[in-house]
This record gives sequence, structure tokens and C-alpha cells, in this order.
Amino acid sequence: MTERVVLAYSGGLDTSVAIGWIAEETGAEVIAVAVDVGQGGEDLDVIRKRALACGAVEAEVADAKDEFADEYCLPAIKANALYMDRYPLVSALSRPTIVKHLVAAAQKHGATTVAHGCTGKGNDQVRFEAGIVALAPDLKCIAPVRDYAMTRDKAIAFCEAKGLPIATTKKSPYSIDQNVFGRAVETGFLEDIWNAPIEDVYEYTQNPAVAREPDEVVITFKEGVPVAIDGKPVTVLQAIQQLNERAGAQGIGRIDMVEDRLVGIKSREVYEAPGAIALITAHQELENVTVERELARYKRQVEQRWGELVYDGQWFSPLKRALDGFITEANQHVNGDIRMTLHGGRAVVTGRRSESSLYDFNLATYDTGDTFDQAAAKGFIDIYSLSAKIAAKRDLA
Repeated sequence: MTERVVLAYSGGLDTSVAIGWIAEETGAEVIAVAVDVGQGGEDLDVIRKRALACGAVEAEVADAKDEFADEYCLPAIKANALYMDRYPLVSALSRPTIVKHLVAAAQKHGATTVAHGCTGKGNDQVRFEAGIVALAPDLKCIAPVRDYAMTRDKAIAFCEAKGLPIATTKKSPYSIDQNVFGRAVETGFLEDIWNAPIEDVYEYTQNPAVAREPDEVVITFKEGVPVAIDGKPVTVLQAIQQLNERAGAQGIGRIDMVEDRLVGIKSREVYEAPGAIALITAHQELENVTVERELARYKRQVEQRWGELVYDGQWFSPLKRALDGFITEANQHVNGDIRMTLHGGRAVVTGRRSESSLYDFNLATYDTGDTFDQAAAKGFIDIYSLSAKIAAKRDLA
């Protein structure tokens, strides 16, 4: 029986060439799988037909936008996940979504191997392969660019020699990955970290320096889930899409950073994530109102570790799953509305209200009606500082 390989297929030159390349290198039949996580571009049926025209024995396409938003972006919002305190895990979140569909296709079609188009220098090879073996330990993984030296020049030559139905136009100077949660841009002149990004880099966001009217938005959450915008019910996907448009129009969500890759190198990345940044900003502030102090302090530690695990390709790991349970529990009272002004590249919170609020006006006020027992403070301070006082007497003796 001929072996079968499931290929993560984008419809572009590299993965189209990989279909025939893998067949020649391994003798296996190739099944192409394309997953729509909101990256835009061509119609899924067009992509499916191209895969078959390029030699795939089977081609599957999946509209996974809602799945991606509900099962991957939403946990990141609840976790306030920002790798290195800045990056909202745009690409890292999409990989386990795609992995799940690749593994399902491999099991359906009796494939022994899964292939992807990653290089040997990036994070995504780890995310794909660590995710695949976590779901199906017996599957093998190959990467034609990494394992068979399938350079772009060789890919173009192969495409022309085989007469494949795909354009071999000059490559963009940038490497771009995008989905509904954001957009990542690297390489080209950006590899010189002294060079500033130019406006041509951006697509999801408008120039924040251009004068325009502010946009006020109210986001409603229930147990940490965005459920309405300006009082109108939304799905998680719709919340992201609407805020991509509104926050993007105000230039919100631009991130230019040098980050620590999992493979040990530092990489300059430019991101756009207007909806993600607006939602995380709102969610963080609602947590400030509704989450008890010690839980909030500990959750911030969990958020950092959660983000690192997801960035490092450990979405399906036991620790990540355990932390998911904590984050879900911590969000049970994150209910209410956050009002924000979107303007000049910033999402600024201007109002908060919640039936689950821990903010007590009568305790917080300094005016008449203050119910805080200030007389209790002195004894509290005496006991709170007692151990330090004893130590200081010893150390200063």
C-alpha cells in the first residue's frame, strides 16, 4: 500500500510545489489540507482545486474561523496573553488550530506523515510538530524546505518544469502570516533593527498620526467572554472582526519588537493586532474591577507562563491544559461593560461597570459617607511590619 502524507496547504507557490516535491522525494501520495483561520485571500474552493491540479490525490478545506476565535483566541483574551508583555500570539494561536485539522485528516485518510512548509529557523516548525505528536504520537513529520532543501529558486524551477497552475511572480520582500487575530511581518529591510517600519508594511491598521475623530466603544463581557459591542450581541469572531475594523481605523495594535524565538535567536517582528489589543485591554481592566487581589496577583504570573507555553508550541501540553482550568475559574466573575476611546493608536479605558464589581464606593471615597474604619489601620500596620521591625533591630545592632 502506498504511503500517504498530509500537507498543510496554503495555496501559494511553496506548498503547491511541495505536493509534487514530496511525491518525488518519498514516493507517497499527498493529501492537501487548507484551513481558513481568517487569513483572507482566495476562496477555499479555488485553493482546493489548485491542490488537486498540482497533484494531490485528495484535498480538504475547512472554514475554521469561528473555531479559531472560540477555542484559541478566546482563551488568549481570558489569559490577557501577551508574549514578552507585547505580542498577542497571533501566529502561535493559529498553529494548533491547523494541527488539529491535519491530524484529523491523517487519521481519516490513513496517512503516516504530516508535512508543513516551515523553515528550520522559526518557531512554527516546533509548533506544528510538537502539536502533531501530542495529538498523534505515531505520526511522522517532514518539512520540505528544511529537510529537502526546497529553496524558493528550486521551487520556481520545479513549478515551471512541471507546468503547475500557479504564478511564479517575484516574492514579496516580507514574510507575512496573518489571520483574524492579527498580522505578522518580518524579513526584508526589517532585518536591520535600526530601520523603522514604513507604512507599506501595514494592512490591518491605518496611520495613527493622521488626524481623525475618536471612536467610543462599549464592550460587554460575560465570564470573560466578549458578548456584545455597543449593546449589540456578537460572537467572539464578530467581536474580533468589528474591533479589527474600528481599532484598526485608529491605528491601534501596531507592535514593532525584537523577540526571543524558541530556537534561541532574536528576531525582529512587526505585528498588527487591533482587535486583539482592544479586547485584551478591555478585559484586563474589567478584571481589575471584578477579580480579588490575591487571585489577580497570581493570575498575572499564570498569564506569563501561559503565553510562553503557547508561543513555544505547547498548546496541547498537560501544563497548558491545567492552566486553562485556572484561567477559566479566574474569569467566572469577569462580567460587565468597559467603555473605551479608540484614537491616535491607543485604546484608552474611560468607564467601567459591573454587577460583579468588587469596587465599593463607600469604602473608596474620601468624602462624607466613608465606611472604611481608619482606626483599624494602625494596628494592621503594627502587625504587618512586625517581622521587618524585629529583623531591623538585629541588623542595626
